[in-house]
Amino acid sequence: MEPGSPLLTIERSGESSDPVIVVRGELDVSTSPLLREELAAVLDDHPASLTLEFRDVSFVDSSGLGALIGALRRLREGDDRRALRILHPQAAVERVFEITGLAQVFDLSR
Repeated sequence: MEPGSPLLTIERSGESSDPVIVVRGELDVSTSPLLREELAAVLDDHPASLTLEFRDVSFVDSSGLGALIGALRRLREGDDRRALRILHPQAAVERVFEITGLAQVFDLSR
C-alpha cells in the first residue's frame, strides 16, 4: 500500500483513463500531502474521469478538501464536464461536504 502512513493508505486501480483511488484512514493536514501527491501522479495521465473510494475515510479536514478541490480543478482543465466521483463517503465525511457546499461540486455517491 503506497503511499501510506499509519493514518492514511492509498491504493490505485483501474485504467489510466478512468482510475480508481481507494483511500483509507484520516485525511487531514498531516496526511493530505500523500493524497495530493497521488492525485498529481494520476492526473499527469489526463484521465477522462477520476473515482475516489472513501468507504474507509473516517475524517476530512480543510487541507483534505483543498487537495480534492485542486485535483478537480486540474481534472477539468480544458473540459469542465470531467467528473471527480467520491464513492461511499461515511456520514460524517459526507456532512463535511454538505456543510462546505462541496456536495454540489463533487459527484458524491453513497
